[in-house]
Amino acid sequence: MAFATPSRYHFETGIYRPPSEGGSYSLLVRFTRNCPWNRCTFCGMYKHEKFEIRSVDEIKRDIDAIAELCSGLKSKTGGKDTASRSAAAELLRRHPELEHHAGFVMVYHWLLSGARTAFLQDANSLIMKTGDLVEALGYLRKTFPSIERVTSYVRSRTLAQKSLPELESIRAAGLDRVHVGLESGDDELLKQIKKGVTAEGHIKGGKKALAAGFQLSEYWMPGLGGKALTAQHAVNTARVLDEIDPHYIRSRPLHPIPGTPLAEQANDENFRMLSPAETLLEIKNMVEHLDVTSKVCFDHAGNYWKDRRGRHIFSHSYEGYRFPERKPELLARIEEGLKKTEDQKIRR
Repeated sequence: MAFATPSRYHFETGIYRPPSEGGSYSLLVRFTRNCPWNRCTFCGMYKHEKFEIRSVDEIKRDIDAIAELCSGLKSKTGGKDTASRSAAAELLRRHPELEHHAGFVMVYHWLLSGARTAFLQDANSLIMKTGDLVEALGYLRKTFPSIERVTSYVRSRTLAQKSLPELESIRAAGLDRVHVGLESGDDELLKQIKKGVTAEGHIKGGKKALAAGFQLSEYWMPGLGGKALTAQHAVNTARVLDEIDPHYIRSRPLHPIPGTPLAEQANDENFRMLSPAETLLEIKNMVEHLDVTSKVCFDHAGNYWKDRRGRHIFSHSYEGYRFPERKPELLARIEEGLKKTEDQKIRR
């Protein structure tokens, strides 16, 4: 049975966003659909979907619909319009079909959290024409003046291809932070996973983002090269991150997704996956080579290692460990995790 959302509340909501944007209950606003590259061998996102750039008019209509929904979710409290359970219940009573609207709960939680952050979906919003992106950003900021931070995924290659004045205009229009999937700084591995960028391309894109004034989050993937490439993956990833020195470095350990080319490769004897202890050793190797002023973060469930007391060795805080001050502390935590794996070997 189909449930039609009232046209004044109709807007698109994608599936994916960084964990740091979910924990802050970011407003998800869809500027593009799916991924323009969509060839990475480890990725299962968007694989059966067509990439599309949405028009500015479409985006504005979605923003207007979100604003209309916000209005319906608010009631007067202490002289202020605030989201309330009673207003939400009344809106659902009048429009029960909103229970099947993917964005209804998202907008409600966003309002409850203070309506301070927004994330532009899907995979690479900066691929839009600069003028269109600037116009859409301006409309978002004007419609929701409470927003303090707007973020988006972007590819290093897209950052490298945009001129610095273009990136500066996007930053001035209200995009504050960009999330980049670095994955690795090793050229052999980047080619193997079909990332579509070289180590130098990563460096160029990252430095350009910083020059334009963006906050920059770079994601790397421990275990991505298996046993054969573990050393060069760790060292060369650290080298690239040292060159960029982003605001955030975020660890996303490899967990092969069924149906992806890398998962099929992982079932082949030619690709030997790292054990949990070996992956932790790779993280140690990379961290030892880091010479940055970044915050090094492990804000993902894949960073599951525990010490001998059963505590997670890594804080899952979105703000992570500030380098270089907390580098010794982080290395000590990794040593604790490695000692537990050694204890487990002895008991066996």
